[in-house]
Amino acid sequence: MRRDLVLISKMIDAAEQARKLVVETSVEDLHSDRVRRDALLWNITVLGEAAGLVSQELKDRFDDVPWRNPVRLRNRIVHGYWSIDLEILHTTASDQLLSVGGPGRVRI
Repeated sequence: MRRDLVLISKMIDAAEQARKLVVETSVEDLHSDRVRRDALLWNITVLGEAAGLVSQELKDRFDDVPWRNPVRLRNRIVHGYWSIDLEILHTTASDQLLSVGGPGRVRI
């Protein structure tokens, strides 16, 4: 359980950082700003790696969480980095990570 707490904490931090990186930022900004783009890629990678390492017990307990989605995106970034769609990353960070760490925060 302790390991899961650490992993969830890392996921929340990575999601919050990813959101901050795209606030008032366009996809074109990500294309031209390598530092911001690399930071976004790193945080989404951390989020996916941590999601993949969470225990099966926790995943079963919170089976409504789409645990595979961040893992799949992480794998795409790590293994298919030459074909990453920055629009998908921008949308993921700006729209799909809204509830992480917010009022819907999971209690373990």
